[in-house]
Amino acid sequence: MAIGEFTDKVRITIKAGDGGDGMNSFKAFKGKPACGPDGGDGGRGGDVYFVGDKDMTDLFSFRFTSKYFATNGEMGGSNKCFGKSGANLYIKVPLGTLVRDEETGRLICDVFEDGQQVLVARGGNGGKGNVRFTTARRHAPNFAQKGEKVKPHTVILEMKVIADVGFVGFPNVGKSTLLSKISAARPKIANYHFTTLSPNLGVVRYYEKSFVAADIPGLIEGAAQGAGLGHDFLRHIERTRMLCHLVDISGCEERDPIEDFQKINAELKEYSEVLAKLPQIVVCNKCDVFGAEENLKKFKKKYGRKYKIFPMTAITGEGTRELIEGIFEVLDTLPPVEPILPEEEFTYTANDNLDFEIYRDEDGVFVVVGGLVDMLCRNVVLNNPDSMQYFQKVLRLRGVIKELSKMGCKEGDTVSIGEVEFDFVL
Repeated sequence: MAIGEFTDKVRITIKAGDGGDGMNSFKAFKGKPACGPDGGDGGRGGDVYFVGDKDMTDLFSFRFTSKYFATNGEMGGSNKCFGKSGANLYIKVPLGTLVRDEETGRLICDVFEDGQQVLVARGGNGGKGNVRFTTARRHAPNFAQKGEKVKPHTVILEMKVIADVGFVGFPNVGKSTLLSKISAARPKIANYHFTTLSPNLGVVRYYEKSFVAADIPGLIEGAAQGAGLGHDFLRHIERTRMLCHLVDISGCEERDPIEDFQKINAELKEYSEVLAKLPQIVVCNKCDVFGAEENLKKFKKKYGRKYKIFPMTAITGEGTRELIEGIFEVLDTLPPVEPILPEEEFTYTANDNLDFEIYRDEDGVFVVVGGLVDMLCRNVVLNNPDSMQYFQKVLRLRGVIKELSKMGCKEGDTVSIGEVEFDFVL
């Protein structure tokens, strides 16, 4: 999603490198054309990593490039030389980026710390050269193994700001002004709604202590259903340890401060029960405006027992010291921000399962598919008797022949396995 120059959610395609094919080669000397196999193994494909980068503020750069492929491994060489492995691919992302598999929606990782490297896709293994297939009975194997092929995968990158304190409230209540007063952040400030179109972060330092504050774009009624900036920025509050709720206590825009406060809290609750339960303090801003004093009395009467309330004039900085001390008082009682952990460790790999399925197509051909077929396609050379003998042996050992018979496959029926079609013979 992009508003202006800010992008916090993108879809990209990643792919680890394919393994290089093994070499089918024989030594040759003058006068001796075949002196034995010497084909080397193929190189391993490169892996794909996501790397946390504290200097990145959003996912804007991914709008220009959507495909990220690691380098393939090189083919093995003669004289038993190994092929060169493919280079790993390191994709930099801002801190707080969640990586999800698009197809299943499962969380792969949360890139949380600067310099953190997360392996997401493993490169394919290189194929074995023909020298690896020599046995006591097979002295000159005339075939080699192909490298593992790796499929591309689509992932969703979703950025969630990492901050200790989230500033929330209606548009134009002074969140950006407050952030600029208590930190070195310099967000855009103007007297109209939706000046802030992306979360702004600022580090607030007070003696030897510090915390990170996030100025979240102004919410409006209906935000939990996606109105205004809605879902696109409510997600950035989810990581915060506490909320600092700003209210325009002056009512200068003909809004009731108490109603505003209730509406924002209702939106937070509707979006997430977790947000509704976050510790919250209230900043009653614009206390220098006529009418603010009376509204402040009403607000304290209604909410003074439940919330800590801090009167403030953000534009002049009056009341900021008391607010900062109040925030630290709450933060000292709370655990630190933690990364979101996936339910189980997950990494894309080459298809290494040996399951299979059989179905009959409209032409009556019995088709065998699955991981077993992918493995056979890598290992079998159709024009080599030794290789085809291995092919037939695997079909029997893995139960493919037995399963075909159960499904009614008779002698003379056509069976298709990968690129191989043959007449069924018991």
